[in-house]
Amino acid sequence: MPNANLILFIGEALVYVTAMIWLLQLRARLGLGVFVAALGVMHFIETYLAAVFYVQLPFGIVSPGSVVLFSGKLMIILLLYVKEDAATVRQPIYGLLAGNFLTVVLSLLLRQHQTVSIVSGRSADIGFIDEMGVLMVWGTLILYLDTLLIILLYERLGKWLRRFVTVRFLICGLVILSFDQLAFFAALHWLNDAPTEVLWGGWIAKMLAATFYAIAIGVYLNVSRHPFLAMSDRPLGDIFNDLTFRERYEDLLSRSGQDTLTGCLDRSRFDIEGPQMLRAAVASKAPVSLLIIDVDHFKGVNDRFGHQEGDRILQKLVEVMKANLREGDRLFRYGGEEFVVLCPGLSHADALKHAETIRLAVSAGVFTPDNAPVTASIGLSSTPDDGAAIAHLLSEADLRLYAAKGGGRDCVVGR
Repeated sequence: MPNANLILFIGEALVYVTAMIWLLQLRARLGLGVFVAALGVMHFIETYLAAVFYVQLPFGIVSPGSVVLFSGKLMIILLLYVKEDAATVRQPIYGLLAGNFLTVVLSLLLRQHQTVSIVSGRSADIGFIDEMGVLMVWGTLILYLDTLLIILLYERLGKWLRRFVTVRFLICGLVILSFDQLAFFAALHWLNDAPTEVLWGGWIAKMLAATFYAIAIGVYLNVSRHPFLAMSDRPLGDIFNDLTFRERYEDLLSRSGQDTLTGCLDRSRFDIEGPQMLRAAVASKAPVSLLIIDVDHFKGVNDRFGHQEGDRILQKLVEVMKANLREGDRLFRYGGEEFVVLCPGLSHADALKHAETIRLAVSAGVFTPDNAPVTASIGLSSTPDDGAAIAHLLSEADLRLYAAKGGGRDCVVGR
């Protein structure tokens, strides 16, 4: 009987990998949604089998839900990444997470119903639904971690095994499925008091499953003439950001901290980035310089030409300043016609020259409608002489800005 069960396992794995590869291969014709839906539909039966359906194999007691379906799903997800990208892979993972959390929430509501018996001897087993919901959420959380780890490991192995894609699949499967077996067994032991022989039997079976799926996927990649040299040249951090939607968060953050008129960063971003930059500078003992730039006689420009023209001048001013900033400089609209530039790694002496370059560029590149040059006054402060906190630099630069205005405007004051 154990040998017969093993043959059935092999047959089930062969059916699974063949069907899923076929759906993936046809994604251009059928749409990727068909593949993703097929991947998700089996999640319940996979979890159910992993919880209660076990058979005897020559090396231990195992479940086809955990060994065949879950192991296959993880390896197929890695194949999806190889054929597509990280942004595509994250779609089914987050979909499964959302669906399983929804299952748990709905089960809490379902138990509030007063049910009636329609079928003799049958009644709704809410406790079973609760148990499955917990296991499905836990299993999907593990799958989420498994997916992050297996893709990052696959890319890391590519540095040494670039041409050996099958070997990379095998190593990834062996390592990550070992972690997965330990994590899922913890839930089974807690909920169902599963014995340790399930842990070891399942681990051996998953190692065999990883080998089977790696070979099957390797054969497919060879037959389909997949470019074996294909490997992402992006940093692992960028791939991780794609998988976790962090790049969407950073894009939202950059937009939320952006001045809508000029396109530069706004004061809220300064309040966040300024202290961070100063802390990093103090830790690395590198200088930071701060420039406060104020447009001269800007109220007169608004009074003479109107606020719409004043807005155009501010937009042009930012355009000119950005063109003269160093890489790494951060430009913020601090308020009205006042701007702040943070210059990491720039000493006070070099910052004076940098500020003078900006001042000259403004007067040479920004004009009022009657062709008069727009000028700016600049106050400058630097670490460590003017303090090690952003408040100290702002205070000193502000005092020097007023000195520049009192000294005739259109100048830089740094002492």
